[in-house]
Amino acid sequence: MNIYAENILDHFKNPRGKRELADPTVSHEEVNLACGDKLTIHLKIEDGAIKEAAWEGSGCAISLGAMSILWEKLEGMKVKNATEMSEDDIREMLGVPISKRRSKCAFLCLEGFKNALFDLTP
Repeated sequence: MNIYAENILDHFKNPRGKRELADPTVSHEEVNLACGDKLTIHLKIEDGAIKEAAWEGSGCAISLGAMSILWEKLEGMKVKNATEMSEDDIREMLGVPISKRRSKCAFLCLEGFKNALFDLTP
């Protein structure tokens, strides 16, 4: 097995940041209707930066592993930089080719995260 696939499985089995977050600035639930994967992303935003992030969810190794890997990048990130994240950034973080069939799983974390930030706008 390649080291990147092992990394995804490690994040799936030992997810980072998977917990509730008291008094988040925003929470957003994202669901992949094709397979039932579900993520809820919680963010505390202060001074234009992500002070704290957490998430909850259920799904496959790709969707939960990707969310855990993304979580490691979020805390301390400026919201402006976070809004510029792309699917290519997720591909790079995962480090393995993502088939078209699995892309919705891999990018659910990014879609949910960006929608959480969108929910902040009045």
